[in-house]
Amino acid sequence: MTKATLASLLGALAVQRAAAGAAGTRPALEPFESDGALMPMSQVDQLTFDKWKELGIQPSRLCSDAVFVRRVFLDVIGTLPNAQEAKDFLNSDEAGKRSALVDRLLEAAEFADYWAMKWSDLLRVKAEFPINLWPNAAQAYHRWIWTSISQNKPYDRFVREMLTASGSNFRVPEVNFYRAVLSREPQSLAAAVALTFMGVRADKWPDQRLAGMAAFFSQVGYKSTDEWKEEIVYWDGGKATGASRAAKFPDGTAAALGVDRDPRQVFADWLIQPDNPWFARNIVNRVWYWLLGRGIVHEPDDIRPDNPPSNPDLLDYLQRELVGHHYDLKHVYRLILNSQAYQLSCIAETDDPRGGAHFAVYPLRRLEAEVLIDAIDQITGTTESYTSAIPEPFTYLPTNQRAIAIPDGSITSSFLEMFGRPPRDTGLESERSNRPSADQRLHLLNSSHVQQKLQQGRRLQSMFRAGRDSDQAVAALFLSILSRYPMQQERSAVADYLRSGALAKPQAMLDVAWALINSPEFLFRH
Repeated sequence: MTKATLASLLGALAVQRAAAGAAGTRPALEPFESDGALMPMSQVDQLTFDKWKELGIQPSRLCSDAVFVRRVFLDVIGTLPNAQEAKDFLNSDEAGKRSALVDRLLEAAEFADYWAMKWSDLLRVKAEFPINLWPNAAQAYHRWIWTSISQNKPYDRFVREMLTASGSNFRVPEVNFYRAVLSREPQSLAAAVALTFMGVRADKWPDQRLAGMAAFFSQVGYKSTDEWKEEIVYWDGGKATGASRAAKFPDGTAAALGVDRDPRQVFADWLIQPDNPWFARNIVNRVWYWLLGRGIVHEPDDIRPDNPPSNPDLLDYLQRELVGHHYDLKHVYRLILNSQAYQLSCIAETDDPRGGAHFAVYPLRRLEAEVLIDAIDQITGTTESYTSAIPEPFTYLPTNQRAIAIPDGSITSSFLEMFGRPPRDTGLESERSNRPSADQRLHLLNSSHVQQKLQQGRRLQSMFRAGRDSDQAVAALFLSILSRYPMQQERSAVADYLRSGALAKPQAMLDVAWALINSPEFLFRH
């Protein structure tokens, strides 16, 4: 058996099992599905089940424990479970172990790293061109975002602090929201607010409607200091004119702007009201999109009357829950992650094209660039180098830096660029590309970069140390890379490859690791 044959076989076994399941023959449920009963366990479930029944859509089965542990680690903290974590979960017979794992991950240190990365994409945290926050401000802004998430700051407070902030971009980092835009014109600031916190593309609005919202941001002032690249963002009441006071909220209501109050505060007070038709609705829709790969309104930053939600009752329920729990986003995470809608298998039970739009199957998605390289480094026990592309000043991060925790969009690597990390120029979700390409496949298959990680990785070498039982080493590999035990056919395929004797055992085991890392099961969320 050749290395290519081994890779083809290991990659095909799970795919064949999935295809057999989808065809209805169901020879076995492993490794993707559970035989647990599918029934509504919460209001989220009830609303999704009701929609499936209304449309006559058959949902997928529940995912297996092996799929769940990998999925929830990746979706909540952007990190693979290590072999011991996967093994402990799979071997546990605790009735509520899925819910307990969700709670543990929501409190994990990596939670803030991963979601600060997500928010930094939306908020355009980038030192260099074209955003030009500059390194000190980008670092401070990212730290403020990270700390807010780590402390589980209520979402309404998180947004209000950004919208109303004044002060130095180094010392009051949230003012960088007003600097991380391509233009500082009031219309551009208003469009950035609408996109980020309302999920609306205001550049498509009639000019008069955008001008009414822009009036709230027409008195934002900027001034430099003697410190390098420091800038003060402040309320400049001297900019007030008759036109700037003719403000209208996006719902068409006129606003009375006085000379004694920052107009941004007036807008923020309106935005975070519990009955605001955009605010809570936008963020719960984004959270659903982040966790399930598709928004209830899709795209999640394109909310408009002619792009209705696929399940309006579900969106309304999540909105009420967020407001009722004082804008605690972790409450919404728990509702979604503990739902059976989230825990469905990736194997569709129907070819009805409406199934995906109504969350009747978990969607396959390639791992984000940062998550993928962190996973490869975790498996192999290697590190990566990240540097700034422009010497302003030229930056090298410590070699133990994880990609999901990089604070600045200008600090990157060739791997991140190749695998679709967003440039952070617009704040649109579509900036990130998770589409596979030929260059990516060739890099994973043949590059010296990946080969060196496999050959030199301390963690892999420890798995294959002399005298270790081959079956144990294979199980450790599968747990480390796929978060599950190997199926019997996979054990047999690896045993045949090792018995062929063409290579020494350590190199043969590295070939197995190479084959698993190049498998769709590793490269995709499923």
